[in-house]
Amino acid sequence: MVSSVQEQVKEKYGSAARAVAESDSVQACCDPGLRCCDPITTNLYSVDQTGIIPEKAVKASLGCGNPTALIDLRRGETVLDLGSGGGIDVLLSAKRVGPTGKAYGLDMTDDMLELARENQRQAGVTNVEFLKGEIENIPLPDNSIDVLISNCVINLSADKDRVLREAFRVLKPGGRFAVSDVVVRGSVPDEVRRSMLLWVGCIAGALEENEYITKLKAAGFEDVSMEPTRVYDVEDARQFLTEAGVDVDAIAPQVHDKFFSAFVRANKPNSACCQPGCCAPVVAGAKE
Repeated sequence: MVSSVQEQVKEKYGSAARAVAESDSVQACCDPGLRCCDPITTNLYSVDQTGIIPEKAVKASLGCGNPTALIDLRRGETVLDLGSGGGIDVLLSAKRVGPTGKAYGLDMTDDMLELARENQRQAGVTNVEFLKGEIENIPLPDNSIDVLISNCVINLSADKDRVLREAFRVLKPGGRFAVSDVVVRGSVPDEVRRSMLLWVGCIAGALEENEYITKLKAAGFEDVSMEPTRVYDVEDARQFLTEAGVDVDAIAPQVHDKFFSAFVRANKPNSACCQPGCCAPVVAGAKE
């Protein structure tokens, strides 16, 4: 099951990367195999942000939020982006942490990694490294990351518990988990959920919000919070769902306010430091 899900995701996002790389006008979300279009992925980044990175990094973005706008990144920190795609969040993070900091991007899709590295070259950003790997098996040491971000990727994993355990492992004690993800609020009948997920294939694995919080705590995180950033309206999907044979009027009351993008925050406890020297020293006057 896990392998099957990974292969589907790899193929879809590889196709999206190729579409962007081969065309100056094709937006990745216009790939018919990816139901990740308006209002999910558009208008997430400000003009100030899109103006400082290559256009193709913006076009290849298939996220559901903007984690870099909602987390306080500090000079000199090390950031990891799970499922970094075309590199938009990595490049933005690298500029914010400055030359003494570093931003890693992790992706399992060769086409996306190739596109991201080309975007890095065009942007002239040197404090970035794109790694090939799976978010369930992060190829970085324990206690090596200050901030872990992700943009609508964790919901794609078939083993979210393992992803969250890996996130906890690589974060330094006191490190911050700050991701955008699609979440389901409350119970939704299976047939309604399937109908909505036909529209947005990239949220097929979206967790119910309380389940997400429970999984984070089980992985060891504390101070868990969830802030809705964009609620999806079934009217936005009326044309697609109607063409798919779904009675939109019938499901509308059961969908209202149920599917949304959220900014999910959590911290790795400082007490998680279990080896000599693994805790970063506290810098006097450092911004909390």
